[in-house]
Amino acid sequence: MKSEKAGAVVVQGSLSRRDVADLALKYRLPAATVPRSFADVGGLMSYGVDFPVMYRRTADYVAKILKGTKPADLPVEQATKFEMIVNLKTAKAIGVELPTSILLRADAVIE
Repeated sequence: MKSEKAGAVVVQGSLSRRDVADLALKYRLPAATVPRSFADVGGLMSYGVDFPVMYRRTADYVAKILKGTKPADLPVEQATKFEMIVNLKTAKAIGVELPTSILLRADAVIE
């Protein structure tokens, strides 16, 4: 990506978060993905569904099915809670200045 002069990268969430964060830092590439853990381990930012909320909703569905509700009778739900995590330490390390509007919208800022 660096040789092709990529300005940033959106990372597949199933890749090793730590390895990708380390490579992005090494090559000074802004990188983002869905799971919060990416920003926690050094990625620039993450934006996606709040997984703990989704897991609880999934458990509710499992409980209903185990109590006899037919899966086809359960409504399809769309996530309603999303979170954005920004890692300012990484931003400074790769020389990226994030707009104030991003920092104000972030659910958490890692300093």
